[in-house]
Amino acid sequence: MTKNSLVIYKNQPAVVKENDGDKYIITYCSQPATPTGKKAVYSEQKVREKDVVLLSDGPVSSLEKVLYAARDETLTQKFNSSLLETYELLISEAETAAAPLSFAELLDYAASDLAPDNVWAFYQTVCSMPQFNQDGDAFKNGTLTFTLRTAEQIEEINRKKYEKEHEAEIRQAFINRLKERKLDLPSDSKFMGEVEAFALCQTDKSKVLEQAGISQNIEKAHRLLIETGIWSETKNPHPTRLGFSFDSAREQLGPMPPEEREEVPCICYAIDSPNAADPDDAIGYDGTYYWVCIADPASSVAPDSSIDIAARNRGTTLYIPEGASRMLCESSLEDYALGLKEREANDDPAVKSSALAFRLKIDDDCQIEECLVKKVCVHVKMISYEQVEQQKDSPEFKPFYDLARRNLARRTANNAITIQMPEVDIKVDRETKVVSVAPESKYESNDVVQEFMLLAGEGAARFAFINKIPFPFVSQEAPSFPDKLPDGWAGQFARVKCMRKRSVGITPAPHSGLGLSFYSQVTSPLRRYSDLIAHQQLRAFINGRRLLDKDEMLERIAAGDAASLAARKASRLSETHWKLVYLMQNPEQTYTGVCIDKRGSDALFLIPQLDMQTSLKACGNINLNDEVTLKAGKIDITTQEVTFLKQ
Repeated sequence: MTKNSLVIYKNQPAVVKENDGDKYIITYCSQPATPTGKKAVYSEQKVREKDVVLLSDGPVSSLEKVLYAARDETLTQKFNSSLLETYELLISEAETAAAPLSFAELLDYAASDLAPDNVWAFYQTVCSMPQFNQDGDAFKNGTLTFTLRTAEQIEEINRKKYEKEHEAEIRQAFINRLKERKLDLPSDSKFMGEVEAFALCQTDKSKVLEQAGISQNIEKAHRLLIETGIWSETKNPHPTRLGFSFDSAREQLGPMPPEEREEVPCICYAIDSPNAADPDDAIGYDGTYYWVCIADPASSVAPDSSIDIAARNRGTTLYIPEGASRMLCESSLEDYALGLKEREANDDPAVKSSALAFRLKIDDDCQIEECLVKKVCVHVKMISYEQVEQQKDSPEFKPFYDLARRNLARRTANNAITIQMPEVDIKVDRETKVVSVAPESKYESNDVVQEFMLLAGEGAARFAFINKIPFPFVSQEAPSFPDKLPDGWAGQFARVKCMRKRSVGITPAPHSGLGLSFYSQVTSPLRRYSDLIAHQQLRAFINGRRLLDKDEMLERIAAGDAASLAARKASRLSETHWKLVYLMQNPEQTYTGVCIDKRGSDALFLIPQLDMQTSLKACGNINLNDEVTLKAGKIDITTQEVTFLKQ
């Protein structure tokens, strides 16, 4: 750079006044002139060469003339026209269309004889044109380079510029279309983002709704999104509203850590649905002891680790018809679920898995005589409920059925309450969103597994109590039933209404609903946080490590239970959502409704095919357990309300 060279300093023009060793003294405008008559103020600054970018060797007449030229609209229009011609020439040639251009090259193409005083005006014109894209690192490396934008890129820039300049009128036109429910999609979608956020409870207000004169209510926002085509009626907003992600936890548990484990002396069976992806329990019998082997993620998940805290915040795996949002990382299933790893040998019918086992010795009265908790290695064979049912009298499975029947009889004698309400299996096709609703297949083998899980929970609670381990005990107060209960579905519903809420705490108390004096849930640590912390305590006791104290347990129990409550609500609302979608997809189908409760002439009906309930008026001649034929009438997916009509 020489005296009177034109440079760029902090994105404005400056003129080199003189050289001062390895630095330069420049003149720049520190305060521009104002329309009120204030004159421009010019200042001097000593800079290093890397602080400026050379624009022209000059010599320029003065900084005032450089700035004056930049305000000359005639000159700017001339440069604009010349640069457009240059762009068209360069973009038409394959060799130059993608190649970067230096500012000097661009100047040579479009204005080779340009006076130095006008170079800043030329540079500003280039920067203002969407045809030319300036290298973002120009002011870092001291060079000015440009690339040519494509026609599509230019169109997008011009569109954004137009929208910015006409923002108010564009938004008002959108609001007018919104009021008429006639959006211009997909371009109007960008304005509806805040309405979506409001409908998903991610924000507490929406300016769009306010401007459109629509009350700020999430159900009305939901309806608006459907009416305008932003959402389809199949959109399920409920998990998101309650703070759940459709994604599973992401942090990896890593492989099972090596540690000494006892070998279980029998094959254990993971009995589950054919499509189960996270088997976490298996049962076995060695002729003396019954084994309930449970997945062992607590071997890797330490209390207050990042994985533990994330699991606590979720509370449980969220199961909805669309799929599962898992409490622990999906990739951990192969290492920690039971029976999922590849067999060690092709002729081995079982898969070797690590587990935390409850070894139970049961006496003649089906009381737990002994329960030991062990870290084990077990051979697990996966098998479905239906397959087990077909082999219920075989030597492998008959002992399980015998013990399960005896345990059910023991609990029943202890006033356990068995309630059988309908359950349905809801499936949603990911591509078409077609919904199917069918009764869940139930076998006695389902009850067998349940009885073994109850025995493990009872044994674990007794083990924790005997060894003074702070533990998440589950209890339930006895219900108060009326003297006479109706038969059928009406009787089952009457029992449901009388049941007390279960509670989880560190003090053991009877679980009247199960007919047990001690109980804790310990059989699903892959998907329930309370089970995971129970396993952490048991493993700490076995390994001689510090136990979480009572206050720490209470804090974790409360946090996990609160999250689980939200998950259960999200699951319930999601199931109702898809049932309503099913009704909308099958408008002519009829259903059998069973009267399960009456209040005056109003009657409550259970629809077993759907596991849904509906109220009907003017049913004075209907008695409990009477059946009627129903058909869905008006359905509001946003409020989850449906009207059934008698046929």
